[in-house]
Amino acid sequence: MKQNNIARLILEDGAIFKGYSFGYSAPVSGEVVFNTAMVGYPESLTDPSYLGQILAFTYPLIGNYGVPECLIEDKMSTKFESEKIQISGLVVSDYSCRYSHWAASRSLENWLIEHKVPGIEGIDTRQLTKLLREKGSMKGKIVREGEDIEMYDPSSENQVAKASCREVIRYGTGGKRVVLIDCGVKSNIIRCLLKRNLEVIRVPWDYDFNSIDCEGLFISNGPGDPAHCTVTAEHLRKALNGDKPIFGICMGNQILSMASGAKTYKLKYGHRSHNQPVRRVGTDKCLITAQNHGYAVDAATLSSDWEELFVNMNDGSNEGVRHKRKPFFSAQFHPEAAGGATDADFLFDEFAAML
Repeated sequence: MKQNNIARLILEDGAIFKGYSFGYSAPVSGEVVFNTAMVGYPESLTDPSYLGQILAFTYPLIGNYGVPECLIEDKMSTKFESEKIQISGLVVSDYSCRYSHWAASRSLENWLIEHKVPGIEGIDTRQLTKLLREKGSMKGKIVREGEDIEMYDPSSENQVAKASCREVIRYGTGGKRVVLIDCGVKSNIIRCLLKRNLEVIRVPWDYDFNSIDCEGLFISNGPGDPAHCTVTAEHLRKALNGDKPIFGICMGNQILSMASGAKTYKLKYGHRSHNQPVRRVGTDKCLITAQNHGYAVDAATLSSDWEELFVNMNDGSNEGVRHKRKPFFSAQFHPEAAGGATDADFLFDEFAAML
């Protein structure tokens, strides 16, 4: 059967990886990136930060515990980070068609077919990862015999606008009210806020939230280039004149920094893993963090009112900022995990205590 499903992953530099098609049968193109996590593929595939990307897992065996049933409670998926698969395509070394897990309701392949997401297996993902580390993330496409498609660069479009909600959504009835600026929010971020007895008002990425009565602001994670989010930064810049606590995660770190006057840049191949070591500036405290981003804040461009809060121990890149006097702070990593390390979960407690 596999001989009739020959597929190729073709990169923009001309590199070709031959493998076998699985999942949905259609050509697809996007930015090819890699994730070094060993577990958590249902969470990764539904993370809106992967919108427009072809995701390659470095861990060799993927699919062995299947996929849980998608249930919606309190306007959110109970098992996933959004209500659909967000990646454009999937690349694995060895797809496990036989799965076993008490919560599994279907195979990974059936889930991909349901959401019309193509995959390719049987390629050397170690070689692919080495190439991406040496040359950086690049455009690519997955095609079967006789198929073709134009190379697509997701950074050419506003991916945040695609990932964000279209209308205001309210969650919970807690004692304090938080406006969540949805740039492509993961469901577990909302869950973490609700666990702190907070009412969450989720607004679209370009919504002028300054007129909403609330105790704090939250800027979510999201996909693509933060340069497309100038409208969000402009709205946030008005909020920086006040004193309401502000907390940003991932894309939220970049937009908060942009609102303060700082600049961002694209990393060579990004940080996508569950094991990134991060140090809290001014301390010897190191956290193991889950991350998924391709852009970073240029700490050298922070104004005198701002300072770094966290730094990456691998490459020294910025992992969070804070205002020196006001209750504004952010993290480039994902303290809500899902999947990944939960070392930084306390940041939600710190934010709730500020309200």
